[in-house]
Amino acid sequence: MTLNLTVLDDYANIVRTLPCVNLLGDHSLTVYTDCERNIDTLADRLKFTDALLLLRERTHITAELIARLPRLKMITLNGPYPHVDVEACTARGIVVCSEHARTSYATAELTWGLIIAAMRHIPQQMARLKAGQWQNRAGTGLRGRTLGIYGYGRIGKQVAGFGKAFGMRVLVWSREAARAQALADGYETAATREALFDEADVLSIHIRLLPETRGMVTPGDLARMKPTAVFVNTSRAELVAEGALAAALRDGRPGCAAVDVYEDEPVMNADNPLLQLDNVIATPHLGYMERDQMGNYFSDNIKRVLAFAAGKPYGVVNPAALEV
Repeated sequence: MTLNLTVLDDYANIVRTLPCVNLLGDHSLTVYTDCERNIDTLADRLKFTDALLLLRERTHITAELIARLPRLKMITLNGPYPHVDVEACTARGIVVCSEHARTSYATAELTWGLIIAAMRHIPQQMARLKAGQWQNRAGTGLRGRTLGIYGYGRIGKQVAGFGKAFGMRVLVWSREAARAQALADGYETAATREALFDEADVLSIHIRLLPETRGMVTPGDLARMKPTAVFVNTSRAELVAEGALAAALRDGRPGCAAVDVYEDEPVMNADNPLLQLDNVIATPHLGYMERDQMGNYFSDNIKRVLAFAAGKPYGVVNPAALEV
């Protein structure tokens, strides 16, 4: 079976350059590098698509869109899929494939880069230097300070390890089983969730976005943080109550934030409130956008497509679709 494959939202135009694309053989590949949300345009773009390769949660694949894609047979992606209407896919016999096996080392590395940038005011001091000015403030070192890790999963563990290497006290809050693992790994666990916010000099959140975790970081949580503390989010913006982080930063607790994620992406025209604040270090969702990781990511996707084309699909999250 020869398939027409489509990739949406490849903002960095990286997919075509990946070596794994050579594995496709006779299968055709179309890549879109812009951000398109209009359902009529999407339906037109995807009308000849047999298999859709998604970049995480950039485009929502709704029941309304699925109903307009008669040729679509398969959707593949890595990681969670809250943006895909799996029930609608199943009803139409569209197989959805996803796996969670890989750790995003690139996201952990970017997290650490943001932490250092925020603590040492690197972007602000770089801007001064390029404007013909010299240093005007002292940064804060990491050794001996407390790194709070909220969510001790794959990425949280990596960031905790970086903190240890920098001589920080690592303090963890997570689910009970994950806290037990953190203790076994030689880290401290916070006495309470509130204590994590109280004690952290740097607090980095690493939690999956689920209905029960949406808005879990409240204005009250942020108000507990030190006026010298840094709040770091490279996971999902929606983990924080809407508008709470910008308001907290204006109030001075925490004193700074370093963020890579936003409630409505992509952010165009710098219209996100966080981008108007001097005490925010911000990057455009670069966490997993790293060449080696993208190569692994799309290699996984392409292997699943090839297996599907050969009649041997794996990583199927809706096996009932195979019977439709």
